[in-house]
Amino acid sequence: MFSWLGKESGSGRSPQDVLQTVTGGLQSLYTGKLLPLEEHYRFHEFHSPALEEADFKNLPMVLLVGQYSTGKTTFIRFMCSQLPNQVLKSISIIDSPGILSGEKQRISRGYDFCQVLQWFAERVDRIILLFDAHKLDISDEFSEAIKAFRGQDDKIRVVLNKADQVDTQQLMRVYGALMWSLGKVINTPEVVRVYIGSFWAKPLQNTENRKLFEMEAQDLFRDIQSLPKNAALRKLNDLIKRARLAKVHAYIISHLKKEMPAMFGKEAKKKELIGKLPEIFLQIQREHQISPGDFPEVKKMQQQLEMYDFSKFHALKPKLIDSVDNMLANKIAPLMSMIREEENSMPTQMVHGGAFEGTMEGPFGQGYGEGAGEGAGEEEWVVAKDKPLYDELFYTMSPVNGKISGVNAKKEMVNSKLPNSVLGKIWKLADYDMDGMLDEEEFALAKHLIKIKLEGFELPNELPPHLVPPSQRKPVQNSE
Repeated sequence: MFSWLGKESGSGRSPQDVLQTVTGGLQSLYTGKLLPLEEHYRFHEFHSPALEEADFKNLPMVLLVGQYSTGKTTFIRFMCSQLPNQVLKSISIIDSPGILSGEKQRISRGYDFCQVLQWFAERVDRIILLFDAHKLDISDEFSEAIKAFRGQDDKIRVVLNKADQVDTQQLMRVYGALMWSLGKVINTPEVVRVYIGSFWAKPLQNTENRKLFEMEAQDLFRDIQSLPKNAALRKLNDLIKRARLAKVHAYIISHLKKEMPAMFGKEAKKKELIGKLPEIFLQIQREHQISPGDFPEVKKMQQQLEMYDFSKFHALKPKLIDSVDNMLANKIAPLMSMIREEENSMPTQMVHGGAFEGTMEGPFGQGYGEGAGEGAGEEEWVVAKDKPLYDELFYTMSPVNGKISGVNAKKEMVNSKLPNSVLGKIWKLADYDMDGMLDEEEFALAKHLIKIKLEGFELPNELPPHLVPPSQRKPVQNSE
């Protein structure tokens, strides 16, 4: 089932609190103006369930979708079901079940997977589609899942993951094949944004495109990091989109009601109207001057209408339509102005914590890690056993006043093939005096931490006392 990593408990003011007035106004407009129209014409049975309070007041949400083994859960770096995490104070992350491919597609899930995806798509702020560069494939179920995002195309971002498992020439071919495949299922005039990289904390298997991966990861972080800033505006735009669809739906339902005979031939007329639905759409479009983009998908609507008795639909009620028109024409603009005022009066809201914290610190970006205890409780500094080897390397890098710069340190550290997210964590831990340079002890510590990571262990969040360079330890005062 879907995994929802929601807002953790804790104190502090969130972006949601800052924009409470705006979201409250949106909720009031929905319940007072739009909801009556939806209920009268059975909108919720055809398109989307009624919105609830949580839909207006929730944190920005990111939905991850992809086939099995494309790295969705690793991308999130999901470690356990409950843990303190600063990131979750700003956004919620939703991990979806892996998309099926091959023979597995014929196995029933027991629920309408695409309908569930559509429900989430209408409520989230960002949809991330993950693909595996090593085994690129868009299965039939994945294609249908992407089509379920129709109308939410501005929220979609694509990640071509595990790109370090192919060389540059293969990567170009994979990227071209992906763009061609996406063009067949994502029907938009604009090219969808694709981020290329390797989103895990292990060494890169192929370092040819390391710089590209670094830039792409930073771009993706910035895109997600800005979601809280645009959360209220997204909710407003989604409400406008929903209102337009609800109006079109009301015109369609009332038209079908009007065309039904009073007594005999109802079933035959129903079949005729369903068959002529594309023409009815065009007629309504011309009569009420409605954009074609506001209409639902014809084939899906035809399938849904098969289950209904048109004679039980409601006739057009202009008062309900006028109420929604008034909302769109006169009530949305003040809320838009309120959002702009909030943005100008409050500090810019960004995602913080985890991979989003200090991404430009030192010569690397910061990553995620925990746990390293070798040498704890011992008198000798655990790094000292390999320090002679590290010292030889240190003095080949032309230290000035006993220290090497971040630039020189980076040249050596990237040889480990660890991604920048990990090396950034190592830099932050090793540069204990935070002067932007490394002395011989700090450099040895950096090499020791690299060794720990390459051996499969995680890095500590903070440098434990037993790893602090001896020259920088505070002297222990004896009490008498």
